[in-house]
Amino acid sequence: MKVLLDDNFSKGNDLVNFTFDAKVADVFDDMVRRSVPGYQSMIEMIGLSVKTYGQDNTNYYDLGASTGATSTALSVNNTNSNNTIIAVDNSRDMVKKCQKNLSSQIGNFEIICTDIEDVLIDNASIVVLNLTLQFIEPEQRQRLINKVYNGLTTGGVLIVSEKIHFDDKQKQKEITNLHINFKRANGYSDLEIAAKRQSIENVLITDNKKTHLHRFKLAGFKNSICHFQCLNFASFLAVK
Repeated sequence: MKVLLDDNFSKGNDLVNFTFDAKVADVFDDMVRRSVPGYQSMIEMIGLSVKTYGQDNTNYYDLGASTGATSTALSVNNTNSNNTIIAVDNSRDMVKKCQKNLSSQIGNFEIICTDIEDVLIDNASIVVLNLTLQFIEPEQRQRLINKVYNGLTTGGVLIVSEKIHFDDKQKQKEITNLHINFKRANGYSDLEIAAKRQSIENVLITDNKKTHLHRFKLAGFKNSICHFQCLNFASFLAVK
């Protein structure tokens, strides 16, 4: 399947508040690949987690499923039996794209179009928030993590991948410069980089590593670690 190239910001479009509409859904796979350092590794490790933490007769949740890359990784790497992958996204345009992608690749899935804060988490051995929590209002994040914890089986796992920030201003500056150069190397112009940053800065609100790990502890997870990082993007794994 041909991947459409992301040129939404090539003319300096001022989208003010970034939204996951049809224009973004159409180019999302290209956008995330060219914008998120280590994205493919994040997806691959989500797939590997199924072999370690997946349990028979349980659900796998993909919260903020976008076009379905995480759900696909969960399915194709699954060696357990009687599992349903539940993909959730509140963008109708993303859900349409996800439905199309998953229908052609996997069979054991359900797609729900709703806010992830409203979905019931039940009998889950794996829950994934892949570049999703950062779009939830900060004061609502602990509540969501608590809900996930309560819906997980013993030994189940939550995987969270996020853009993070550094409290040290010099470290933050160095990492930001590297991230900008990563985007340039992937074909984005300075105009596109600046325009996207303007549109997303009030929508995507980052946490630091310490905040993520503390949130897992407050929820009750017995063990949590940052198991992957590439520049200012990190993946966390929390076990119940």
